[in-house]
Amino acid sequence: MMASFAMTLRNFRGPLSTKWSPTVSPSALLLDYYSNSIHCISLRRPFSTTLRRDAVTWGFIGLGQMGYPMAKNLRAKIPRADTLIICDVNKDVLHKFVGEVDTPKRELNVRIAADAREVAEKSDTIITSLPEPQHVKDVFRLILEPDMLPPAPQERLFIDCSTIDPTSSKEVAHAVHSTRAGYFVDAPMSGGVVGARTGTLSFMFGASSKSGGLIERVESVLLLMGKRVWHLGEQGSGVSGKLANNYILAINNIATAEAMNLGIRWGLNAKVLADMINASTGRCWPSEVNNPVPGLVETAPASRGYEGGFGVSLMKKDLKLAIAAARESGTSLELAETAQKVYEATEDNYRGKDFSVVYKHLQDKSRQ
Repeated sequence: MMASFAMTLRNFRGPLSTKWSPTVSPSALLLDYYSNSIHCISLRRPFSTTLRRDAVTWGFIGLGQMGYPMAKNLRAKIPRADTLIICDVNKDVLHKFVGEVDTPKRELNVRIAADAREVAEKSDTIITSLPEPQHVKDVFRLILEPDMLPPAPQERLFIDCSTIDPTSSKEVAHAVHSTRAGYFVDAPMSGGVVGARTGTLSFMFGASSKSGGLIERVESVLLLMGKRVWHLGEQGSGVSGKLANNYILAINNIATAEAMNLGIRWGLNAKVLADMINASTGRCWPSEVNNPVPGLVETAPASRGYEGGFGVSLMKKDLKLAIAAARESGTSLELAETAQKVYEATEDNYRGKDFSVVYKHLQDKSRQ
């Protein structure tokens, strides 16, 4: 890798004239952002002096359970003239996506890339949504080596929505910045598959506030796929915040499953118990939205055989990352290893199911 260099977003000096609010659509914010950007770079390139927005090319790498609906929302909300280039190891998923989105009636620009390098070479903004830290490293190794990426029409932006550890995220960011490939931002999300489908995800991201226009640009992109965006600080802050959030989620999920199992074994009515908890201090996302008892919440995975949702293996992975990050910072997590053992035991019998299936695991243990 080349020596580290001071990253500057030369093409994005101008502030947004439109600030986001509930009455301003993300698409309008994005258009205003690029309009200001075109005006700024016209000082050094012969762009039109009008506020016409040229077509932009977007890239999306990783069309899994989260990435697929996120990419669909992105394609639906960016201007029709823009192009979306997609990439995934599962080629069937790519063709399915094109078949659903780029129909003759809609005529939207969706292209399949041969690999991640092609996505980066042809795109202005690249979004990645990958399962593990090693997957992120492998993808960016392919993107960055062996040769430098060709210059993009505007400063290339990489937004990584994967949930990985802060150390890995910072390593990838350094590799991107030191090779002058563009700017790397960590922006994991919360809200699950349902939030990805409905475009109501919450994003937390880390990026330097010293790079003029970067924060606004990132926010305008993320609001195309979500409803709330938080800038938590410098690069790496996004994944740190996500791991803190998911640590709470992991513990609350087990506590909710234990409490519901306990109450039902005491003879309490499951629905009345859940309603009481959700009107009291025990209320949390696992009790209200993702209740683990089948039939209590119609849209919860528990009501469809624990299919879909957030897999046990993913929660186990996030806990592992949180434990490792806590050790690096010298922070004690008293409940983490106990919770991890619960998810490991659950996965042995319920692999591939939503993490709320912990409830079934506890029921099984109670019957022994």
